[in-house]
Amino acid sequence: MGDLKKWVNEKWVDIGAPKKDGKYQPCGRKSSTGSKRKYPKCVPLAKATRMTKGEKASAVKRKRAAGNPG
Repeated sequence: MGDLKKWVNEKWVDIGAPKKDGKYQPCGRKSSTGSKRKYPKCVPLAKATRMTKGEKASAVKRKRAAGNPG
């Protein structure tokens, strides 16, 4: 159960909408209908910093191709 608590408490960021300064926006959107951002691809910040530019692009592409099944 400790692993789940650790997972939930991690800082999650959206790798599909990076800021211009190289940082990441927090995961999620303010509202599902009024947001101009596409469906977010969220990963823990620690993982996002380890991913290469190509890995991030591939992950976002896969997420958007899958659509929003939820």
